[in-house]
Amino acid sequence: MSEDPNPGHLREDDLESVVIRFCGDSGDGMQIAGGQFAATSAILGNDIATFPDFPAEIRAPRGTTFGVSGFQLHFASREVYTPGDEVNVLIAMNPAGLKVNLTDVIAGGIVIADSDEFNNVNLSKCGYPDGYNPLDDDQIKSSYQLFEVPMSRLTREALEGAEITTKEMDRCRNMFALGVAYWLYERDPTPTIQHLERYFGKVKGRPEIANANIEVLRAGYHFGETAELFPARYRVAPAKLESGEYRQISGNQAMVLGLATAAQKANKRLLYAGYPITPASDILHGLSRLKHLDVRTFQAEDEIAAVASAIGASFAGDLAVTGTSGPGLALKGEALGAAVIYELPLIAIDVQRAGPATGMPTKTEQADLFQALFGRSGESPCIVLAPSGPADCFNTAIEAARLAIRAMSPVIILSDGSIANGAEPWRIPDLDSIEPIACSHPSPRDEDDPAFLPYTRNDETLARPWAIPGTKGLEHRLGSLEKSDGAGNVSYDPMNHQRMVEMRRAKIERIADLLPPTPIRGEPSGETLLLGWGGTFGAIATARDRLEKKGLSISAAHIRYLSPLPPDLSEIMTRFDRVIVPEQNMGQLAMLLRARTLVDIKSICHVRGRSIGVAELMRDIERVIEEDSTVPIGGAS
Repeated sequence: MSEDPNPGHLREDDLESVVIRFCGDSGDGMQIAGGQFAATSAILGNDIATFPDFPAEIRAPRGTTFGVSGFQLHFASREVYTPGDEVNVLIAMNPAGLKVNLTDVIAGGIVIADSDEFNNVNLSKCGYPDGYNPLDDDQIKSSYQLFEVPMSRLTREALEGAEITTKEMDRCRNMFALGVAYWLYERDPTPTIQHLERYFGKVKGRPEIANANIEVLRAGYHFGETAELFPARYRVAPAKLESGEYRQISGNQAMVLGLATAAQKANKRLLYAGYPITPASDILHGLSRLKHLDVRTFQAEDEIAAVASAIGASFAGDLAVTGTSGPGLALKGEALGAAVIYELPLIAIDVQRAGPATGMPTKTEQADLFQALFGRSGESPCIVLAPSGPADCFNTAIEAARLAIRAMSPVIILSDGSIANGAEPWRIPDLDSIEPIACSHPSPRDEDDPAFLPYTRNDETLARPWAIPGTKGLEHRLGSLEKSDGAGNVSYDPMNHQRMVEMRRAKIERIADLLPPTPIRGEPSGETLLLGWGGTFGAIATARDRLEKKGLSISAAHIRYLSPLPPDLSEIMTRFDRVIVPEQNMGQLAMLLRARTLVDIKSICHVRGRSIGVAELMRDIERVIEEDSTVPIGGAS
């Protein structure tokens, strides 16, 4: 069904991009409504970037500001890299949602509120003073385009006579809001109707719920058409993206597909062992659905058991993965050190969140870099990678498997909450174009063969052989005590320990020889280089582009490989007068690069539980440039 009526008296405006945010209680279905709007926009060919925002409480008191859930979408006819700083359209399902989010709306922006929910009880719950209703505030009315829509009442009217409970009727309100938004931005509701029929009708076996949601979605759409409330409709044309087949994908979804692909390319069974933790749990959920691809998942009783199980699976010859967030990575530290000394391939995914300790479980941060690099006893180097966005998680997962097997070493992937939960279009790759992952095991040995030495080294990679237990003639000792070079027996010899420590470090450093050149956005030399890693990519790229248009000499580079660092990084830095590193921590990468390169790097540090905003980043960059001296740090003039 395609519904696109266009009353002739309405003005139609073409827009390049729009940022829309749905907000309400955590039980109001804001993630579903926003996710469907994002999926529909992707189908229509817009470039998109999303920002789901969850409350930390599992179920905060209804109507309070603590329980507000939001979903923000930036959709455009051009390439976009962030969910947007300022909101063009806010759809607020209750007073708490309006109170928490209104200040993010641009002056003159559209605010659509469910007026039925703005009663005295709900106004009091979120802290508004007695007798005050923001919908009656003249200042708000003059600052925004405020539209009051009685969504709760209209939802019940649309479902009059439906054989579902009143509570189930009220849960359909989000579809009314979505229908209004679809009409306002000329989105075809057909994909959402098909989703509702499939999910509620077939998967859940509740066709009456599917029909109710569809009826309310249509009611919201037709309300936009017939109410004559809005002065205009808006059109955002498809983006000109690279040709190919696309789908919307989140970071955790891309990680799941990347891990499954890596296992196929290595001809290995995949074992994922994890313990539920926000925001990494969806990786466990996603992989559990791929049993047909020889993927096995194990929900352990705690974080330590999860990583220990993964190590056991690696010892047995599987591609082994464990996943967690910052607190769980701390608990896994000892076992990761064991994987270092065992010299077994292992992938550990850390979907970073705001800390320390439990911190803000549903908010994002980049503060686990030092923990990934140094958070184990002794000298225990690991390979550390960081995806730059949701779609990049697919390639990063494959790269992690390739490097883990090549170096016989743990690899830590530093994702984060904004990457894991955010979504963007992903160009589906040709799987045949992805190179196989080289993987070999020693063959069985006869009694006449020389004794098997489990810690002999490959001349090229310095990795030890991956011997599968039970293979004839490959019996060997494994444990956490230091190994003798070659034989692998327990050794307390001082010089042997020195050799083994240096060998484990050297095989990680050899990975640097495989790394591709670091791409630079902008000129290869100049006055200012922005250097970032992980989830700051979108903000840095957008800020650089805008500052260049303002006349600044500014370039940007983004680091995927954090251990070992790219070998060309130091030379790149010398081509610029100054290097600025924006991070969502207190300057961890900047500190590391200062120590490694002796460059006087300038830090921009944001630790607010949300991604760096482009406008604020631009102001920070301009401030740093203004404060900085003009003395070159390299050879730039």
